[in-house]
Amino acid sequence: MDSIVDLSSASTAQLVEAAAAIAAQLVQRPAPESGAACMELAEELATAIDQTECVLAGLIAVVDRTGEMKHWGFASTQAWLRCRMGMREGRAKERITLARQLPRLERVSQQMATGALPYGYAATIADAVHRLGDADCATAEDILLKAANEGLSAGKVARLGNKIHDLVTERNGDDGPPEDVRRGYERSWLAVSRSLDGGCYVKGWLNPEDTALLDGTLAPLAKPAGSDDRRDLAERTAAALTTVLSGGHRNTRITVIARLDTLTGDDQPGWLRDGTPIPAAQVRRLALTAGVSPLILGPDHEPLYLGHAVRIASHGQRRVLETMYESCAVQGCEVPGLLCEVDHVDGWALGNSPTDIDKLALCCGWHNRWKHTHPDQMQITKTDGLYRYRALPPEGIARSRRGRLGRSPDPAANPWHDDHLAA
Repeated sequence: MDSIVDLSSASTAQLVEAAAAIAAQLVQRPAPESGAACMELAEELATAIDQTECVLAGLIAVVDRTGEMKHWGFASTQAWLRCRMGMREGRAKERITLARQLPRLERVSQQMATGALPYGYAATIADAVHRLGDADCATAEDILLKAANEGLSAGKVARLGNKIHDLVTERNGDDGPPEDVRRGYERSWLAVSRSLDGGCYVKGWLNPEDTALLDGTLAPLAKPAGSDDRRDLAERTAAALTTVLSGGHRNTRITVIARLDTLTGDDQPGWLRDGTPIPAAQVRRLALTAGVSPLILGPDHEPLYLGHAVRIASHGQRRVLETMYESCAVQGCEVPGLLCEVDHVDGWALGNSPTDIDKLALCCGWHNRWKHTHPDQMQITKTDGLYRYRALPPEGIARSRRGRLGRSPDPAANPWHDDHLAA
């Protein structure tokens, strides 16, 4: 008898444990010396990985639909994937799109589950149809799936998907911005075309220098406003551009950080928020320049005390905190400090935290509210004068993170280990 385990009767959790145990054993095995054998094994393993990607998409879909990640201190499904699984933003977004679109892509889901359709094609098709209605989605699925099965590359399938979207848009009466193929790439350019309803289309190209200026100005303003912000990146970028055009960004400041001794003649340099050193003599000159704000630190590298016991932090306190906190104090949250709220570390409502500079931190709006409603799930530490928050799992739930913590599962404790699978 080859096996005493009936895999068809195993639970999902048991099968995941089995897959984890097999992966732990695989990484300890050296690759065969034969190149031909490695090609065959790599292709077979890639197919298995594509099938597990289908399973992963199903799991992510349930987490996304139920909002379970919010109980763990994550503002969104994307934040959960980035922080707990180490995914880059683009990879997380790709998996979320696939998870949300697979229920509408029956044939793609079936072929992916059997290993007949690689993950790359499935993700490309999901991205191509996510802006289409259900009827157009079904038609597009047939066309794109046929193209994939006929051997077109994923890139060509993506371009075909864009063409389908353009045709649907044209059919619905939205002509879109005119194509401009006559311009080169030596100089930046923007083309603005008016629409009949008073709006306009903007199309163009920016050289690397202008792109850096655009990113530096718009990127911080285009971050999600919180868990309820359903806008995509394009919509948030448009809102950020509107903010800049209306002058809402004019509170941008340059902050020079320096020790008190530096201002009184010492040679210790100062620095900007990004760590750029500033010579002591230049610091003293900048301290007298209009529009540049010096932040004076005491001998222990601690900001001088600026606070007093009132509910709302002062303008000066906020400027100090924005200098100290580049982003939200919660581990893994990337909302810029400039867009965060001032948080009373020990909780103002409890009467434990006065509005003193050494009792304040910057926290994004979503995590500020989450911290207030889940005080037992927030671990707070202080290092080098900065508070760091870490969201903890709900009470009573222990999560196994064997692979991420570098611990291999105990074969003797695993009912799915090879010793139990073979007779």
